[in-house]
Amino acid sequence: GEVIQHGMVSKSIERAQKKVEENNYGIRKRLLEYDDVMNAQREVIYKRRRHALQGERLSVDVLNMIHDTAGVLLDEFHEAKDYEGFKLEVIRIFSVEAPISEDEFSNTKANALMEKFVSSLVQLYSEKKNRIAERAFPVIANVFETQGEKFKNIVIPFTDGIKSMNVVVNLSKTYDLKGSNLPLAFEKNITLAIIDDQWKEHLREMDELKTSVQNASYEQKDPLLIYKFESFELFKKMLDRMNREVISFLFKGDLPNAENTNVREAQERKEKVTASRPELAQKQPAPSQNGDGQQQALPTGPQKKPEPVTVAEKINRNDPCPCGSGKKYKQCHGKK
Repeated sequence: GEVIQHGMVSKSIERAQKKVEENNYGIRKRLLEYDDVMNAQREVIYKRRRHALQGERLSVDVLNMIHDTAGVLLDEFHEAKDYEGFKLEVIRIFSVEAPISEDEFSNTKANALMEKFVSSLVQLYSEKKNRIAERAFPVIANVFETQGEKFKNIVIPFTDGIKSMNVVVNLSKTYDLKGSNLPLAFEKNITLAIIDDQWKEHLREMDELKTSVQNASYEQKDPLLIYKFESFELFKKMLDRMNREVISFLFKGDLPNAENTNVREAQERKEKVTASRPELAQKQPAPSQNGDGQQQALPTGPQKKPEPVTVAEKINRNDPCPCGSGKKYKQCHGKK
């Protein structure tokens, strides 16, 4: 319980503490170097996200995404001279026919193809935005003129056939602008949703990469250097996926039809089956409804009154047989 004051012991403890602090400092410095890689990527993603939230430079970002996606497609298929693959990929991503013929694809230089391809896509997208505003404005005008005092905002659904998304816009502002602000709101919601999904998936991949590169030290390699190279490749792939998903939804997304075609088709199909097999219509009675609005099946024949079921008393194997022979039940009628 006494204080150690010997000089040798004090110096040994001081040297040990110094080594521990140097080791901890090295660990913190290493973690900071790993985080610098993520911070550079984070700034790029957050910049895009701010543009989508504010909406001022979002149109420029959309044009850049169209340009980048078109460039990746041309680089992938033009060098391989694969026009069929290029045409199918254009249909899959942009949902339009390839604006470049096979002769132009084979005989034109890449720069000229790129310029024509991008200008055609930009024109198609501009026409689509105008078409969305024209289709949505009659519905918005009807809601504003009939129920404008009840609602402040209105929800506009968009779908690409697989995913669906609801876009909330101000009713009076949209009515005054005749629906011209709908494409921008559509771009905002789509871009924000896809950026968030892709960024979360990229963060999971970066965590897995950070864990896996630590084994590179056994090969006398610097894990941080390998982490920088691999993370850069993952980031490029993530940006390419992000651009493709955003552009694909913007080109495919549209207002759903107001009519419920599924219900009508199901009713028509049921009527066709009944008409083709009239005996089913005769055998199957029409269901009736009770007071709660639920369907009940009608009885198809005369109802029999249920009769009580009689159960005989159970006879044990060693009891006397009921026939009166004097033998045990197991040796008389119980043998069967």
